[in-house]
Amino acid sequence: MELSPWLVFLLCVLMQSIVISADTDAGDAAGLSGIADSWNKRPSNWKGIDPCGDKWTGVTCNGSRIISIRLSSFGLSGTLSGDIQSLSELQTLDLSYNTDLGGPVPTSIGKLSKLENLILVGCSFSGEIPKELGQLSKLRFLSLNSNRFSGTIPASLGSLSKLYWFDLADNKLSGELPVFDGINPGLDNLTNTLHFHFGINQLSGTIPSQIFNSNMKLIHLLLDNNNFSGSIPSTLGLLSPLEVLRFDNNHQLTGSVPSNINNLTKLAELHMENNNLTGPLPDLTGMIALSFVGMSNNSFNASNVPAWFTTLPSLTSLYLENLRVVGELPQALFSLPAIQTLRFRGNNLNGTLNIGADFSTQLQLIDLRDNQITQYTTGGSKYNNKLMLSGNPICTPGSTDKYCASGGQSNDGTPPPYSTPKMCAGLPPPCLPEQLLSPNCACAVPYRGTLFFRSPSFSDLTNSSYYNELEKGMKDKFVLYNLPVDSISIHDPFVDVNNNLQMALEVFPSGKVQFGEQDISDIGFMLSNQTYKPSKAFEMLSTPKSKTNRMPLIIGVAVGGAVLAAIVLALVIFIARRKRTPNKNEERSQSFVSWDMKSTSTSIPQLRGARTFTFEELKKITNNFSEANDIGNGGYGKDLYGLHEVLDPVLGASPSGLAGLEQYVDLALRCVEEAGADRPSMGEVVGEIERMLKMAGGAGVSGESASNSMSYASRTPRHPYGGDSPFDYSTDGLPSARVEPK
Repeated sequence: MELSPWLVFLLCVLMQSIVISADTDAGDAAGLSGIADSWNKRPSNWKGIDPCGDKWTGVTCNGSRIISIRLSSFGLSGTLSGDIQSLSELQTLDLSYNTDLGGPVPTSIGKLSKLENLILVGCSFSGEIPKELGQLSKLRFLSLNSNRFSGTIPASLGSLSKLYWFDLADNKLSGELPVFDGINPGLDNLTNTLHFHFGINQLSGTIPSQIFNSNMKLIHLLLDNNNFSGSIPSTLGLLSPLEVLRFDNNHQLTGSVPSNINNLTKLAELHMENNNLTGPLPDLTGMIALSFVGMSNNSFNASNVPAWFTTLPSLTSLYLENLRVVGELPQALFSLPAIQTLRFRGNNLNGTLNIGADFSTQLQLIDLRDNQITQYTTGGSKYNNKLMLSGNPICTPGSTDKYCASGGQSNDGTPPPYSTPKMCAGLPPPCLPEQLLSPNCACAVPYRGTLFFRSPSFSDLTNSSYYNELEKGMKDKFVLYNLPVDSISIHDPFVDVNNNLQMALEVFPSGKVQFGEQDISDIGFMLSNQTYKPSKAFEMLSTPKSKTNRMPLIIGVAVGGAVLAAIVLALVIFIARRKRTPNKNEERSQSFVSWDMKSTSTSIPQLRGARTFTFEELKKITNNFSEANDIGNGGYGKDLYGLHEVLDPVLGASPSGLAGLEQYVDLALRCVEEAGADRPSMGEVVGEIERMLKMAGGAGVSGESASNSMSYASRTPRHPYGGDSPFDYSTDGLPSARVEPK
């Protein structure tokens, strides 16, 4: 009888007792292989089958278990596979700034019960945010900002009691903010959360009063650039820890600002621009931490220049445009020690403008266009920075005063946008096209991105001291974490239409021309996970940027009771490869013991024999390969039963062991279904095998069970599809997304 290639492979496997040497847990390795198969690009050293032992870039292990995947800015493309659920010990998942990584986030991610950090910033993920994220009871850091998520914010996220960072900004989310309704949790249950970042979405409805309560520990509440309507809750003043508040650009937000707002004595940034707020101009007396105040373009009642203007010692920026403010600006306003920018365009300011001689050295811009100012006196002042008075009675037609020009008065010595200086002793060296010159005058390929600050407390973009502090702080933090960073370069800062500060960033390597992949992983994680905390001036930080068929693998199968698992898995792998590339596998049918474990990312593992079987023994096991032992003829060879003769006795000596055999065969057949949707994911395969081994008593395998000394001669072979007991087709715990062959 001519044996099919499938049967030849099976015989080769049976002639070896499988021991696959690996440091990585079987389920973890299979899950990560399934994840990698859904990506069109991956780190260059993701080869072989042992992520922990081979120290795959971006992968951190604790013993044999994968606990962290950090692949920020790696240029990954594709989707996130449902096999992520197999990494049951995972604590950190950071795939940030891979702009070609998208599709829906699999619901099976909710099974990662130990996950603490989920960071998917700046990708292209879409669809609804899985409500299953609410099952991640240990989650502390959730960053899904700058993606394409739609739908509502799941109420289940209110169950994340340990969450301290919650960022959903810059998506397409809609609907109302969920709050506890007596049954379902809501945002008001997140009493330990410090950051609510929900800006730049399409959220609507009223702002619920429940999130403003004395139990909340919020320090950042960002609801800007949405479609909220109604009034600001009167409970606002209860959020005493609050440091940053953004309600700006919600054009249907109406009503008056609660009078208890000045209870927020820790508030540093207040943004209420571009709404339809009414009532009196808020009284900010006593809010001594305020550095940025923006209330432009609202419908407040006409009011006199408020007294609190001159009582805010930390104030750097005051934006009160188009608010019908009446009167003269007090000279003391220009003398506040930190003041940088004053914007009062489109009010009813009148009388005399007197900046005074003791104006702040930080003052860079005074915009008083379109008011009723009739006189300007220097009062001994030598203020030469930006002053804009066009549209006031003082600027008569034909006036030659610089402050009446459309661009206003400006100092000709105003520096250009900041750029980190180059400290070159002589002429800078020429660099290759892909390289840039570092601040220390070395040519290298830097880590590049964009720093993004949602709520900077300053407005003078020409003040180099802020950038010097930022450069030094970042460099020191990278060095503290033993990262090979030589220098930091920052340039071209600007404020975007959403009042966010952006600037280009370049991080240069030390001692080499370019960073390694692991360096990129570490740098990206430090920035995306807020490991580096900028100074208060900047507040919140963010940053930007083969044709061989592959298949999932299972590795690390134990000796003894797990031998059958290895045999079946090897069989599944072979059949799957046959289905995908029959020509290649036809050529390999005679060389199954010569694969290199590290030749590709999914190489077949080398097999090391601990016991052999003679051909006569195999003939006896299968009744000379008789038709009676033939389950059926498939496209890839004969399916045989009667293989229990070579099982470990622990597996084969009990009904549970035979039931496990049936389930192994069933699982193998499911793995070769024609339709990808009908095939299990590798995570499911591992889970099924582990369950079967436990059922067979594999956890208690003794040393003696490694050899098969039990006689089955008196037993009648049982057909796997015979008997009265049904197979277990339970789908509990299966992933929602399946790995499709490429």
